[in-house]
Amino acid sequence: MTSARPLPPQPLSPLDGRYRAAVTGLADYLSEAGLNRARVEVEVEWIITLTDRALFGSTPLTDAQKQSLRALYRDFGQAEIDWLAEKEAVTRHDVKAVEYLVRDRLASLGLDAVAELTHFACTSEDINSASYALTVKRAVENVWLPKLRAVTAAIGDLAREHRDAAMLSRTHGQPATPSTMGKELAVFAWRLDRVAQQIEGGEFLAKFSGATGTWSAHLSAAPDVDWPAVSREFIEGLGIHFNVLTTQIESHDWQVELYDRVRHAGGILHNLATDVWTYISMGFFAQIPVAGATGSSTMPHKINPIRFENAEANLEIAGGLFATLASTLVTSRMQRDLTDSTTQRNIGVAFGHSLLALDNLQRGLTEILLARDVLLADLDANWEVLAEAIQTVVRAEIVAGRSQITDPYALLKNLTRGRRVGGPELVEFVQGLDIGPDAKARLIALTPATYTGLADRLVDEL
Repeated sequence: MTSARPLPPQPLSPLDGRYRAAVTGLADYLSEAGLNRARVEVEVEWIITLTDRALFGSTPLTDAQKQSLRALYRDFGQAEIDWLAEKEAVTRHDVKAVEYLVRDRLASLGLDAVAELTHFACTSEDINSASYALTVKRAVENVWLPKLRAVTAAIGDLAREHRDAAMLSRTHGQPATPSTMGKELAVFAWRLDRVAQQIEGGEFLAKFSGATGTWSAHLSAAPDVDWPAVSREFIEGLGIHFNVLTTQIESHDWQVELYDRVRHAGGILHNLATDVWTYISMGFFAQIPVAGATGSSTMPHKINPIRFENAEANLEIAGGLFATLASTLVTSRMQRDLTDSTTQRNIGVAFGHSLLALDNLQRGLTEILLARDVLLADLDANWEVLAEAIQTVVRAEIVAGRSQITDPYALLKNLTRGRRVGGPELVEFVQGLDIGPDAKARLIALTPATYTGLADRLVDEL
């Protein structure tokens, strides 16, 4: 057998293949190029910081010089990407390649006089910790979190639309006290909003203190400078938080916190996806046909709930990756090892699968219609769920001295456990109860569809 001809270069990851359009916004930040652009930004801003303070006989750059220098990262593009690739092939060091790029561009701008301030007193992790903080922060705030908020808003809209749509609940998969579809969806929106607030309140930390976090090289060059204060001002000036006490690496605890919270949000979303899938399978939701779309390759009648299945699977992949990131990044042998460097290269992959899931959920929630008639039929077939209300009212009547019934729970258990009870049978049972007339009238008027408590009102908590 002859081997097949090799394919032209192909994306290995589906995130860079069939799903690229859904996740492309992340590439601006969490790709290799996005990281390198941030590294250039950190190197440039450090030069500006040092010259602004006229350190080592330097003079502050003019506004025009600063603008031209900042253009190195603001206009970062394919030319710089290619330049760095060629240089790294020689240096075998990605951060050093960035340093050389900045030096090269300084020469072209006529700023050779400050070239030695490039990467001054820095270890690679100084540049990397700030760059990862910037890229992850921007990816979360500009791409991932807005998508999470959009999905949460879509859930909230459905909750308000269906706030009064009575439905039979299932606990342990069995018929239980009715609720409304709106209230059940509101639970998910509430949970997601809470976690989103935690993510929004998180820190994005960086260090900038040299090879082992001691500012040793800095003090050797300028012992009278308050280097921790300079570093803090520099890092906070980038819009991120400063970690003053580190080894060679920033400890990554903020990343662990973030990824655990994003994974937590993913767990809630997974719960939503499987619940909506179940409601579709029960006929509670009908899927809106999409013109030209195929449900099953052999069964023409089917519309498969692929949006929710895709989301479910991608959330599981993302959750596994986030768990690995969190468990790996929390440790480092003594003052550092390289496990963090290797692991952090997959941050974009984790967020990519999470974002893809969010995209599918957002689309899927717009492609379903609530079948209220199915919900009402389900309720009407399960009058026994009113047993809870009946035995509770009987207990209240006993306490009020209007009933001599003993053990109302057992009374209702004997009537309803393991069997279906219709409306007329239940009414007849209530009419024979030893309770006051007002209580009896309330129970007789009750139906499974009206036994929803405050479900409608609870949606207003969103």
